Amino acid sequence: MKISRRHVALGISASVAVGVARQAAAANIMKISHQFPGGSIEEGDFRDRLCRIFAARVEERTKGALSFDIYPNSSLMKINAQFSAMRKGALEFSLYPIAQSGGEVPACHLGLMPCLVTNYDEGAAWKNAPIGRALEKIVEEKGVKIISWIWQAGGVASRGSPIIVPQDVKSIKIRGASRYMDLMFAEAGAQISTMPSSEIYIGMQTGALDAAATSSTSLISFRIAELSKSLSTGRGHSFWFMLEPLCVSKAVFDALPAVQQKVILDVGEELESWGAAEARKDDQAVAKVYAEAGAQIVDLTSDHIEKWRRVAEASAWKEFASSSVDAAHLLKLAREIS
Repeated sequence: MKISRRHVALGISASVAVGVARQAAAANIMKISHQFPGGSIEEGDFRDRLCRIFAARVEERTKGALSFDIYPNSSLMKINAQFSAMRKGALEFSLYPIAQSGGEVPACHLGLMPCLVTNYDEGAAWKNAPIGRALEKIVEEKGVKIISWIWQAGGVASRGSPIIVPQDVKSIKIRGASRYMDLMFAEAGAQISTMPSSEIYIGMQTGALDAAATSSTSLISFRIAELSKSLSTGRGHSFWFMLEPLCVSKAVFDALPAVQQKVILDVGEELESWGAAEARKDDQAVAKVYAEAGAQIVDLTSDHIEKWRRVAEASAWKEFASSSVDAAHLLKLAREIS
């Protein structure tokens, strides 16, 4: 058969197409999902920025073998579905408030247990302490691996007087952000309202909420200052500290080559100090944002925290410890840090 130039051209085109297809197949495009507002590497909610920096560094170090699509603002799936999706391998990565998976993994409630972590040094100590290793093991057995340990302080925004000591929440409608934070507030006489941080604004706007506890970053990102008359900050001391790690599906992670696993773990660890610094910046920034909006600003003292701790011990801590022998042991390990 005579081979024409057209046959040669078609052959070259087919070879190029096969090569491109093979390259695309070789590249793993991972999804990173979270519930927070989107931005860029340089600007926006630091949790979204952390995901973007992580993606850029991993892609660069794997020479494009791993790349990422980032889905902020629960645009891929609702926040409550993300942990289950990682367990099944249907979602690769999420920056996830770990306490929200407490229904599936009760130990994760410790990630937002009132007064258990009250400053950043205590939170940072968890990773390499017995409590951190125990929590990590439990989470991995459920199919999720923590790759960046990120703790965030939180405060309480109020439509009325500042929330400083337990009696300040009596009879008000408040959002605590976790089952056990809600138990502490209820013990102090509050009415509890549950909702994700992305719905606090509408809750306060409609009167469904009088006050809301959430991270400093969310207090800024969700524009709650527009509706608040006071703010109890998380700078210095706070009864509200959340573990909000960047996580990966263990099934997905285990299927990767060892060299790519190492890159993921290395970059995740590098970003922990960056995340802590950004969280601290937001603790300061939130006070400025609310002051400029005309809100009264209050910083909690160690004496205030001690009053909250007594309420937490009698309610949240007591119920968690009584739920199982394992829970009581985990709480004991966590208390060794403070």
